[in-house]
Amino acid sequence: MPIQSIGFESMKVVQLGCGITGLVCAEQLAKNPDITELVLADYMTDAAESLAKRIDNDKLSVVKVDAANHDSVKRLLTGADMVVSAIPGYFNRKVMEIAMETRTNYVDFSLPVNQWEEFDDLIDMCKDADITILTSMGSDPGMSDIFACYAANKLDSVEQIRTMDGDSATAEGYDFFALWSPLELIEEITCPASIFKDGKMTTVPPLHERQIYQFPEPVGPLPTYNTDHEETHLMSRFIKGVKNVDFRIAIDDDFALIANTLRKVGLASLDPIDVKGKKIVPLEAVVALMPRPVDMIGKVKGFAAIVVEATGMKNGKKTMVKVWTLMSHEKAYELAKSNATGYVVGTSGAVGAEMLAAGEITQKGLVVPEQIPPNKFIERLSKKNMEVAEETIEL
Repeated sequence: MPIQSIGFESMKVVQLGCGITGLVCAEQLAKNPDITELVLADYMTDAAESLAKRIDNDKLSVVKVDAANHDSVKRLLTGADMVVSAIPGYFNRKVMEIAMETRTNYVDFSLPVNQWEEFDDLIDMCKDADITILTSMGSDPGMSDIFACYAANKLDSVEQIRTMDGDSATAEGYDFFALWSPLELIEEITCPASIFKDGKMTTVPPLHERQIYQFPEPVGPLPTYNTDHEETHLMSRFIKGVKNVDFRIAIDDDFALIANTLRKVGLASLDPIDVKGKKIVPLEAVVALMPRPVDMIGKVKGFAAIVVEATGMKNGKKTMVKVWTLMSHEKAYELAKSNATGYVVGTSGAVGAEMLAAGEITQKGLVVPEQIPPNKFIERLSKKNMEVAEETIEL
């Protein structure tokens, strides 16, 4: 089913996954007059029901669905024009394949592969699809990749791109928490990190090198570490000429210590173990003891920042173009009853979905953030209470 453009009588969108990011995306899409039906689908429907009650919009409905159940998801997507997948990344491949079966245009927030070596196979699998499969459209990856393209376009040539994700969040009464999927965060920071250096991909150990990065105020200086993120792979492949790419995320020293301990004792593993005759996934047990991000809404203070630095040559001089955005957790709560992480990821995904719905993204098959118009994305983003700042510095 090809996407319906503005002017068609109806457009049905399924928001699959109504956690901290999916809820924001859904609320943004609910405001779009071209979307006439919006289905909020999750295994745990309490948060989706609260959103539907709060915004009181007739186009919304809530259904319970198990994303691991192929037949249930297929019934959900049949007849829909678009699905936005905001569930844990390891489910995305299955949902994408079902979307291809039902010819439902697809958007997600993270790449639907377990290993980067699978990416070429993914492109081949999607190349004949009569739908658009827009992947990695969260904040990072997603918005960060688009910032990188925007910055690179301002240079005559680009040599290096760095992405920095920082957050000064605090939550009274909580010592160990995550502002988005705790499972995906812990998994990310306990596996080797990819770095594109001198035109070649290499890896470093988990939480290998602590560097202080000066984020824009009021975030300020934070300890950062390389982690394995889609940007390193996508930017190095789709942005012409770049020789060095890396991604760093700010990790609190206490959180880093705990994450390293979990990894060393095996509690960061997703491989089931036998405990008194029952199969337990160690990391799932750890996550079960942590607060859900949706349960911390309204309790978090501070700011989140995404910064991208593209360095290269401009008019014969070495130049850096820096692009960034900031969002406070308090402002995110005021705008969408969320935290800053949820707001930035969900809003970026919503912009991607709206661009697809509006016909601003027309490619079929697999589409990555580097392949969509950066200026149009930033223009739409700025209309959703997200200011994008930039600075050009001669080095």
